[in-house]
Amino acid sequence: MNFDLDKMTLKELRDLRAKLDRAINSYEDRKRREALAAIEEAAREHGFNLTDLTGAKPRKSGSVPPKYANPEDPTMTWTGRGRKPRWVRENLEGGKQLDDLLI
Repeated sequence: MNFDLDKMTLKELRDLRAKLDRAINSYEDRKRREALAAIEEAAREHGFNLTDLTGAKPRKSGSVPPKYANPEDPTMTWTGRGRKPRWVRENLEGGKQLDDLLI
């Protein structure tokens, strides 16, 4: 797939960047989940679970419902806690307000 970036409009370039960011994030998330699954499987093969080996307490997941959603991809959400995801920063840089991203 070839793109002539010099001939693309600013909107087309930003859309392309957003798609690339989503693809990169999706790839990184998938690789992270695969690595974690492999580690957990190795721990089970030796009769342990991951918390036994790391001493970490299991996290409570889903205790805070998402507050914001990406208008371009509503499956991408953020609770409003911690670092702003890339899509939030890009929307804010693009002129939107945080209230525009409320679910």
